[in-house]
Amino acid sequence: MNRTRLAAVAIAATALLGCSRQQALRVGAKNTTEQAVLAEIVAQHLERRLRLPVERSLNLGDTLVTHQALLTGTVDLYPEYCGVVLSVILKLPPEPNPTTAFERVRNELRARSAIEWLDPLGFSNDYALVVRAGEARAAGLETVSDAAGYAARWTLGVSRQFLEQPTWYQRLMTVYGLPLAAGPKVMDPGRLYQALAKKEVGMVAGHATDSALTSADFKVLRDDKDAFASAQAALAVRSDALARYPALKPALAELAGKFSAELMRQLNYQVDVERRPLAEVAAGFLRQAGLQ
Repeated sequence: MNRTRLAAVAIAATALLGCSRQQALRVGAKNTTEQAVLAEIVAQHLERRLRLPVERSLNLGDTLVTHQALLTGTVDLYPEYCGVVLSVILKLPPEPNPTTAFERVRNELRARSAIEWLDPLGFSNDYALVVRAGEARAAGLETVSDAAGYAARWTLGVSRQFLEQPTWYQRLMTVYGLPLAAGPKVMDPGRLYQALAKKEVGMVAGHATDSALTSADFKVLRDDKDAFASAQAALAVRSDALARYPALKPALAELAGKFSAELMRQLNYQVDVERRPLAEVAAGFLRQAGLQ
């Protein structure tokens, strides 16, 4: 083969490679188990429905890092939470009404950055105050107000994120006046429930979909005064990706409403505790949801 022919082949191969890269959809996720599970579910679903290659970018980082990846086109879509968008990305005050909050996020993202906020996935990953179930039964604790009026002064375990976001910690203290024995104990999110089980703390600020909450040992106290912003989950998608792939939005719409907080806890548990492969857990969900 002469040099001219070789050069032509190389150019054609490069062009094909470029087309292949252009066609690939890129699904992102923050650095949590739940985000990875959701992203893998989305990726497998799109591979099946659109017959296109899908690239995974899991463990991108925190909220701002991952959202920046969406803005710059490093990823085309990723799962996010309504209250987080309001407070962390849009820098807006919390909105206690879930429907109003969701529509405000949709309108603001579309206007500010050409990002589409799709319909809810069906669950809300709200912050949740959790105590030991046995003590809750003994003291008749059902709500955060019950805990605030309880004679004991609480030792509270929190993640650094919860403490550093003034919207959440300050609202907890302002709305409920929760009596604390001392300042909150900051620890890695993975240690919160271990510390609660070992009685190193009496209460933790976790999330409603934490895998540990599949255990009957823990009791979630109802946020009866709506101190925490709604954290309905949805997919944030670049508008140009939706325009590029007309079948993308209908495919993603099939996932709307398919999740619940209890189901999400179970999916997280399968990965975190049972150590099942991410791809296997995602495929199992799609099969049970009738999407395979």
